[in-house]
Amino acid sequence: MEYIERRIKIGEADPAALLGANDVHLHILESRFPATIIFRNNTLSLRGSPEEITQLEHVISEMLYVLKRKGALTTSDVEEIIELVNGTPAPKDAAERSHAKGASNNDVILWGRKDPIRPRTARQREYVEKVHRSDIVFAIGPAGTGKTYLAVAMALAALRANQVHRIILTRPAVEAGESLGYLPGDLYEKVHPYLRPLLDAVADMVSPEKLKSLNEKQLIEIIPLAYMRGRTLNNAFIILDEAQNTTIGQMKMFLTRLGHGSKAIITGDVTQIDLASRAQSGLLDVQEVLRGIEGIEFVYFDKSDVVRHKLVMDIIDAYERSQRQQQSSSSEQPLS
Repeated sequence: MEYIERRIKIGEADPAALLGANDVHLHILESRFPATIIFRNNTLSLRGSPEEITQLEHVISEMLYVLKRKGALTTSDVEEIIELVNGTPAPKDAAERSHAKGASNNDVILWGRKDPIRPRTARQREYVEKVHRSDIVFAIGPAGTGKTYLAVAMALAALRANQVHRIILTRPAVEAGESLGYLPGDLYEKVHPYLRPLLDAVADMVSPEKLKSLNEKQLIEIIPLAYMRGRTLNNAFIILDEAQNTTIGQMKMFLTRLGHGSKAIITGDVTQIDLASRAQSGLLDVQEVLRGIEGIEFVYFDKSDVVRHKLVMDIIDAYERSQRQQQSSSSEQPLS
């Protein structure tokens, strides 16, 4: 059998945190991979078959990434990374721990600053699967169902895997009528209030230093929808948020920006349309116009997918009851 050797320098990472107390993380690696692993002089030396070494390099890279983002690394993290990389089932006790947490080990989208980001409901898993297989996905449903948060996680994961060259985040600035020139400040100051939810999602997943670096390298672009006109976006992961507040013309304009090697996720809640006329909503219109086109898919969330505070579901319930009562009262009024 052919054997190869690789050396991985761990840089500024804390060896004790990476290898675990009493080298417990190192022992996990040794129990799961036949390869020889030796740590000396801030370097991990690996010797084994080409396939084993390739997998080990990926595992160690993920361990370093998680340690940097979280500031700590647990045995559960190491076991999840191993299964994520090579699909090998974790030992029984690890699998039971993961089952108790209500999540499988192979559905992590992105390792965030504190915890792995993964779908938490069946509808969210459907959402992730459709984004993986299609270039345009519409995610429609109430607030708190993870539409935007998961979209940002998938975009960052695609950027990290070099599947795209940049991320573009956009929203319609309805309150300003898309005429932002009259507002004080530069472009960032003008659009910041409208794009804050997207910024919050990104900031929850990457460090301030990393976000600053991504902005400076123009790997993440955050712009109002009005500034999309006339552009062709190649090799990009594009997220249009609050799409219920786009007009029919704006929706068409946005969708026709998609270039080679790009993906687009369009999120919105059709119960929160802020346009003067509900019939103008591009998100309502597009569900009929584009339905059935191969490569375009729709995911519909409902209140059972809410993953925010437990009261959010109660609030949605209350508004739905109120709307039904209003509709019932209106239908019962006698004609004059």
